Amino acid sequence: MENREIEDVLKHALPLQEVHVTGDGSHFQVVAVGEMFATLSRVKKQQVIYAPLMDYLADNRIHALSIKTYTPEEWARDRKLNGF
Repeated sequence: MENREIEDVLKHALPLQEVHVTGDGSHFQVVAVGEMFATLSRVKKQQVIYAPLMDYLADNRIHALSIKTYTPEEWARDRKLNGF
């Protein structure tokens, strides 16, 4: 599976301002940015990202998934702190 495919699935399924996916074909890292994360618990944030990707996880096109979620404000701050 390609990084771009995962980005497209998430962009079409969720109201995200930004989504960045890196990975090697079966192990992926997702950075998702959206206002929707402001009121969600950590577990709920993970569930929101997993939901549109369940078919890909079930058939092993995605073997492992690391998720980081941010509000736009958190993302702006984190990008500055990490030099993005």
